[in-house]
Amino acid sequence: MTFIEALLLGLLQGLTEFLPVSSSGHLVLAQHFLDSFEQPGVLFDVILHLGTIGAVLVYFRADIGRLLAAPFQADAREDRRMLILIVIGSVPTAVIGLLGNTFLTSLFDRPAVAACMLLITGAILLGAEKLGQRVGNRPAISSVDAFLTGIAQGLAIIPGISRSGSTIALLLIRGIDAETAARFSFLLSIPAVLGASLLEARHLGDIPSDIIPTYLAGAGIAFFSGLCAIRLLLSILRKRRLSWFAFYCWIVGGLFLLFG
Repeated sequence: MTFIEALLLGLLQGLTEFLPVSSSGHLVLAQHFLDSFEQPGVLFDVILHLGTIGAVLVYFRADIGRLLAAPFQADAREDRRMLILIVIGSVPTAVIGLLGNTFLTSLFDRPAVAACMLLITGAILLGAEKLGQRVGNRPAISSVDAFLTGIAQGLAIIPGISRSGSTIALLLIRGIDAETAARFSFLLSIPAVLGASLLEARHLGDIPSDIIPTYLAGAGIAFFSGLCAIRLLLSILRKRRLSWFAFYCWIVGGLFLLFG
């Protein structure tokens, strides 16, 4: 993999990780069209995710600081409740990741699957926009909401299924207001990505030393573009315009199936 390819894939990861269009799906499709590109697989994808999770840590640093301090503060009831919800949501994600890891990650070598899943992501987003407008807004996430969101996050390891899109869409359909849904989705992603990174850490020794700077450059670009994407998504969610992303997913997935 060349330095330029790593930068391009890092930029793609940063933008599509938080915008609900599936970062993994775009990476699989992009790698398909880079003729000289040797498929790095899940490890490089995880390294790029570390870059984007850094963007979450920076953007939501105040929230994360309160959550970390909550167990030691008597007046931090809501933050302790949020911590419990994150744990509840992380359980099904971990179970799906551990039990289905081999099969689901094998799909990273099948770009047609990613294209089909982008079509499904588009349908999920449009459905969430329409149904979410009917069920109203509630600011409090329940334990059931958290558990279902964790399932959605676990299934989003399938390339083409957007993690942010599916988790935010599910919460919108269940009546959670857009900003609360996005905040919980981002916070829930932290243990999932860190857990996946720990599982793949055993392969870090397999990376040739001469390509480490290339991988780090990709992660750096993913970090900065991820910060921009978070700001953009929150702005769009306030306007309830998930249909914009739905049409985009249909266009990308459809064009690949027709001409890829």
